[in-house]
Amino acid sequence: MTRPGARRGERTVVRDALAGGVQTVDVAMIWSVASLLLFGLVMVYSASIALPDSPRFANYASTHFLVRHAVSIVLGAALGTVAFAVPVRHWQRWAGPLFLFGLVLLVLVLIPGVGKVVYGARRWLSLYVLNLQPSELMKLFVVLYAADYTVRKQDYMQQLKKGFLPMGAAVIAVGELLLLEPDLGAFIVIAAIAMGVLFLGGVNGKLFAGLVVTAVAAFGLLIAISPWRRERIFAYLDPFADPLGKGYQLTHSLIAFGRGELTGVGLGGSIEKLHYLPEAHTDFLLAVIGEELGLAGVMVVIVLFYWLVKRAFEIGRQAVALDRVFAGLAAKGIGLWVGFQAFINMGVNLGLLPTKGLTLPLMSYGGSGILVNCVAVGILLRIDFENRKMMRGAVT
Repeated sequence: MTRPGARRGERTVVRDALAGGVQTVDVAMIWSVASLLLFGLVMVYSASIALPDSPRFANYASTHFLVRHAVSIVLGAALGTVAFAVPVRHWQRWAGPLFLFGLVLLVLVLIPGVGKVVYGARRWLSLYVLNLQPSELMKLFVVLYAADYTVRKQDYMQQLKKGFLPMGAAVIAVGELLLLEPDLGAFIVIAAIAMGVLFLGGVNGKLFAGLVVTAVAAFGLLIAISPWRRERIFAYLDPFADPLGKGYQLTHSLIAFGRGELTGVGLGGSIEKLHYLPEAHTDFLLAVIGEELGLAGVMVVIVLFYWLVKRAFEIGRQAVALDRVFAGLAAKGIGLWVGFQAFINMGVNLGLLPTKGLTLPLMSYGGSGILVNCVAVGILLRIDFENRKMMRGAVT
């Protein structure tokens, strides 16, 4: 399953945890996640407070997005609590059916009259109370499915036909449905999750290297044959060459960071959110944080995400050392997902990566994202909870 040196390191993690005493629940993680959620709530309100001034949101109150985001957080906390109450063995048992359910939702969203179109993309299912984005659910389902697949196919992880191709076919199926929406950003995240879990599960090194090269070539081809994606890449390379066209979002994001400098212009003082920076409360929330709270505010966000991802991998290592391989891979998969998506969002906001429609996990406005993120955190806390019980000899 894992390399001998890695297993020795994992046993050291368990030994250190035992030596330091074992709590029942990771309180530090709960506080970190709560900090991200509440920080995001404040910044979503700040970023969206001026939106009712625009014709599109003329009928909305200034607190519209604040209230909806707060409701999403409350529902997310409730669902996260439910997820925490579910034993990890049940998540493993449901991994396959949940993945198939996610595929069904991705098909449904493409049906005219069923899927909701926003800005030319068909990505949402209207549930009247809220809009469900199946691609967000699929990120969690792929984590669980890839972890379960790696455990089931462990004897074939060194083989192309029986080890990699079935998982590759599943990811390609998901990718084709996502590209029809279109949602290349979600496909990149899901492909990275699946590849990362396979790598952590012990897939053949040469096979994995070939997989990476193939994936990069495939994404390059997708960009090459799509004129609007090519234009977005060129805009990323030099956004100020077309500041009123393809480079509009990125130029205003960079202006926001420039205005913020070290300590920001003050909470609520952003100029860019006043209809200059599109999607300020979703994809470009970090730019508003940079403008209003400066480098100091951005660094707080980065540190919180770094700590959360690091803790997820520590929990995964502990689980693998306790021979709970599915739980360990699921924990690491959640860490990969949150860390990779946060990295892409931050890179886009800072002009380090091409513009993609990906939100900042646990912070950006978006009901589906917040709900699924909270469920993932609940599962991660459950894995840690069971690790702690085993380390105390309390698991039967």
